[in-house]
Amino acid sequence: MKMLVVDDSPTMRRIVVQMLKRIGYTQIIEAGDGKEALERLKAEGDFRMLLTDWNMPVMNGLELTQAVRSDAQLAKLPILMVTTRNMKQDIITAMRSGVNNYITKPFDPKTIREKIDKVMSVAN
Repeated sequence: MKMLVVDDSPTMRRIVVQMLKRIGYTQIIEAGDGKEALERLKAEGDFRMLLTDWNMPVMNGLELTQAVRSDAQLAKLPILMVTTRNMKQDIITAMRSGVNNYITKPFDPKTIREKIDKVMSVAN
């Protein structure tokens, strides 16, 4: 399953990628902001899931989510928001913008696996 991990922090991307590999995912592409992510989604295609941070320069995670949801070819792509923002209003805002689920940093492999499984069970 091909995934796109988007975070402006190379360290955080590395942590997420390593967790994903530890739970069995191997096709993982990275992007440093929403603009780069959108370009990769359109150019490389065939992604099964998008994991994005919220707070990023150029294009943040909410803007990326809205761009994906408004693109006919990408609109159904499952999106998991991976962020430090943990206020109830933030979660509501993210869900209303179109993310399928939400996970707050820090998290462990078990938690991210559960979130991915939940998103994928609804998407399939």
